[in-house]
Amino acid sequence: MSRTPRLIGVAIDCADAEALARFYERLLGYDVLEIGPRWAQLADPETGLHLNIQGEDWYQPPIWPEESGALTKMLHLEVLVDDLEAAVAAALAAGGTEADWQPPDRSPERIRIVLDPAGHPLCLFLQGE
Repeated sequence: MSRTPRLIGVAIDCADAEALARFYERLLGYDVLEIGPRWAQLADPETGLHLNIQGEDWYQPPIWPEESGALTKMLHLEVLVDDLEAAVAAALAAGGTEADWQPPDRSPERIRIVLDPAGHPLCLFLQGE
């Protein structure tokens, strides 16, 4: 019997896999399945979706906001939250930073861009009305 392909996880490159894994463990409440300096795997305790963290010596953080000709993000995580201010505070406490540049066409009361410890942008946002 053939199965339809399904997404079971995403992998993120960084310089320090353990530091980045601990950030996402604290921010998202994911379970750590495996952790080391070059590789970590976390899983959502409710859905089982994996977040894999791969440490690479060559890693360089992406530029945010993007600039033509510069190393830019290839994807980013979208994180739905119930309380935006609390989520931003939790991301900062976990080791992230709030991005200096925020999209001017988006309400800062509804969406904020935070950079994880490896410099990847992620969107924390409230569900739209």
